[in-house]
Amino acid sequence: MARETVHLVQCYVAGRGASLRAEQAMGCQTAEDARRKAERLAPLRLGVVAYSASADVEMGDYDENPVILFKAGRLPPPFDEA
Repeated sequence: MARETVHLVQCYVAGRGASLRAEQAMGCQTAEDARRKAERLAPLRLGVVAYSASADVEMGDYDENPVILFKAGRLPPPFDEA
């Protein structure tokens, strides 16, 4: 299967207790689109991250080291690292 680069925005909202709950990830056409969408959503969510990753979408196999384009707020591992 062919690998391609995907650009995603992942938002987090309050879960049970102090935990975070992930909303459905949003795909974007370009890395710049993902960054801009994440910046717009940041004030509305507890946490948001935009990233690009190499993936085999058909198999659901995503790169373990995504390129972070933007992040803000509370995030779970591995996105919470500096």
